[in-house]
Amino acid sequence: MQHYVALIHKDADSDFGVSFPDFPGAVTAGRTLDEARAMAVEALALHIEGMVEDGEAAPEPSSLETIMADPENRDGVAILVTVAPRSGKAVRINITLQEDVLRQVDAYAEAHGLTRSGFLAEAARAAMQRRAA
Repeated sequence: MQHYVALIHKDADSDFGVSFPDFPGAVTAGRTLDEARAMAVEALALHIEGMVEDGEAAPEPSSLETIMADPENRDGVAILVTVAPRSGKAVRINITLQEDVLRQVDAYAEAHGLTRSGFLAEAARAAMQRRAA
């Protein structure tokens, strides 16, 4: 298991945003601190999964001291996010979607720091959890 630093930010008129200094562009948010923390775990796992699917290696975690030495990071509250290795091998598949739906998926994934595959996996897990409840 690896532990990465996430920074939680809060503006007066926004949800709690979460960023990952070791993964520029990977972001998530939650309405509450607890939701933001839970979303951080899921977002980071999916981001790393997408990197692996794309043939990229996840970086070694930076130390808290290194991250907090950067003045741009000092306005956030640092938390550690543990990433457990995912079980099972990623498998490449072909799917068919309407063109407009694919554009919406890509736009949403990009806006939330996810890959297309990561977003579709997250959406599938969420749908299965809702139906199981």
